[in-house]
Amino acid sequence: MNTPAHLLIGAAVFARPPQGRILWAALLGALLPDLSLYVMAGVSLFVLGVPEQVVFGQLYFSPAWQTVFAMDNSFILWGLAFLLALWRGWQVLAVGAAAGLLHLATDFLLHAGDGRPQFWPVSDWVFHSPVSYWDSDHHALWVAPVSAFVCLAAYALLWQRGLPVWGKALFATMLAAEFWVVRQWLLFF
Repeated sequence: MNTPAHLLIGAAVFARPPQGRILWAALLGALLPDLSLYVMAGVSLFVLGVPEQVVFGQLYFSPAWQTVFAMDNSFILWGLAFLLALWRGWQVLAVGAAAGLLHLATDFLLHAGDGRPQFWPVSDWVFHSPVSYWDSDHHALWVAPVSAFVCLAAYALLWQRGLPVWGKALFATMLAAEFWVVRQWLLFF
């Protein structure tokens, strides 16, 4: 699933109310599993000048990058953070960890051939879903519009709950980014 979709859905599910520390915790939890990819790809592409084909054809699948992805996409680590937050009564951490776990669950179901080892450090096994959010060879022509509709519903739910003005603008930008990315996936993949 695209990062804007994770942010919209994570906020809609867990940010109650959709403001303050709870909203920021939901957004951070929804973002963190993807953040390392943005940082590593961004540095590789824009600082080091590595060609795009190398970044996404080789580096993405390299043992070093996959190890980082395994850590930040680990159901084990996110689950431990969630349990610790529940045990200690840390609501903000619980919301962030829950949003992270939701991100992992949707990625688990929607990554065909580009999944990550989500049970690190217990296992390096990767589930290869028969369904993809971007690859038309794995039903993306069905998944992408459903994902876009879910994002629209998440935005409407956040709006209804009383997002502040800056939040409406931020989430409208995320929704526009999601629609643009879905369009790109459908046209080019």
